[in-house]
Amino acid sequence: MLEHLERLKHLRGLEDRDAGFHAQVVRVKRWQHLRLAHTYADLAGDTRFAPATAFFLDELYGEKESALRDRDLIRMYPTIKRLLPPFAFDTVTSALALDVLSEEFDQALARQLGKQPIDAANYADAFRAAGRRDDRLRQVRLMHEVGEGLDLVVKKPLIYSALKMLRRPAKIAGLGEMQAFLEAGFTAFRHMKGAGPFLRTIEQREKKVIDALFAGREGDCPAALWPTELRLA
Repeated sequence: MLEHLERLKHLRGLEDRDAGFHAQVVRVKRWQHLRLAHTYADLAGDTRFAPATAFFLDELYGEKESALRDRDLIRMYPTIKRLLPPFAFDTVTSALALDVLSEEFDQALARQLGKQPIDAANYADAFRAAGRRDDRLRQVRLMHEVGEGLDLVVKKPLIYSALKMLRRPAKIAGLGEMQAFLEAGFTAFRHMKGAGPFLRTIEQREKKVIDALFAGREGDCPAALWPTELRLA
């Protein structure tokens, strides 16, 4: 976990961050968030999967500014390791590993895109130029790992109760945001009563998009998966 936190601190450093480049990264995150909302609109509209879809979009692939959070978590790492039970520690570690890859890719795409408008065609070109296909697939696997970890915990009522008991100690320790992340995930996945179909759907669709982009065939993606009309100035 600490390695991921240090990497995120370097990537998102507050002190020496270039404001113009940061704005470009935020724009990339915004386009991707809109793309994912388009690709998973059917899941968001399903009462069974809606909470998990919101968690997926907002917490795992969201637009939140988390540099301050990353810095605070580094400071609190000894407390985290002591306070969190193994299941929660492992889930947060996988989520941070996913966060690292996502941030690396977002910044790589921002460099490729520069200040040009972001549309489906420009994004696809930048995606290919950034490369690292294996890491793109690893990004999908990490998402699946986080989901499986959450799904495993909600099937064990005693563990779920133990998490809720951590609410006050976590807040006192300054880990309220991390606790909120865990609780939001567990609540969303508990609502599904089995995350298998949800996780498989995301994995299959993201792999299809990745394969199409690297092959230069994004136009062959079904309209429901790839929003050709989406554009940010």
